[in-house]
Amino acid sequence: MARFVDTHCHLDFHDFDHDRDEVLARAWTNGLEMILNPGIDLQSSQAALGLCEVYERVFAAVGVHPNSALTWNEHSMDSLRILARHPKVVAIGEIGLDHYRQRAPHDLQKTVFQAQLSLAADLGLPVIIHSREAAADVLAILGDWWTELKTRNSTLVCRPGVLHSYSDRLDLASEAIKMNFYIGITAPVTYKNAADVRQVVQATPMENLLIETDAPFLPPQSQRGQRNEPAYVRLVAEKIADLHHQSLEKVAEVTTQNAMRLFKWKTCS
Repeated sequence: MARFVDTHCHLDFHDFDHDRDEVLARAWTNGLEMILNPGIDLQSSQAALGLCEVYERVFAAVGVHPNSALTWNEHSMDSLRILARHPKVVAIGEIGLDHYRQRAPHDLQKTVFQAQLSLAADLGLPVIIHSREAAADVLAILGDWWTELKTRNSTLVCRPGVLHSYSDRLDLASEAIKMNFYIGITAPVTYKNAADVRQVVQATPMENLLIETDAPFLPPQSQRGQRNEPAYVRLVAEKIADLHHQSLEKVAEVTTQNAMRLFKWKTCS
């Protein structure tokens, strides 16, 4: 059986409170090896750590999402630093910019984003990047950060992070790949109106791709209108296999290796 990882799933969200064990059982049955649960604020990051302690194959990222930037205060950095000491924290995220929801001023989003990039550099942890209608600004900030990583001879230069649920232009994806970022692909690649996403997938070598669900959001075409869940990451991989004219097993192998390289996962269960 092909083996997968879901590199972005919000298992801590209330959508899963009534059947989380069943959701995970379906994930393992459908070939998942590991799941990464990113935080969106301090409370969510703490909840992600709680799940890590219950479920062996669930890991966490900690961070403050741009839409949660108004929760940031003078204690947030220290709190994140403490959370990041947990042995199952493998990244800082989900962080970035969101110019679509308008839930926090753009200048505050930028300040919070840059602060967390600095924390990631200090801790040697890769970043999980959220970017919505802000790709140019995000890449400019990441470019400055990556240059600083090179100046510091940081090992993160080779594995800085992933642009989660990528939906922007191909040329911007190419810029990110030049900085060794991975491109995270979610189920919109299966949508009938997602030709631009499919173009990005076709043009991006599999060695630069990660597969994600972003569950409970963004269900695949066959599940539209329903809750997404990690088992459906297989459907993302199937579409990538089709677009790259490769077997499902090859896509699973390469994307799993990519995830293990980025997050320093040594073994799969």
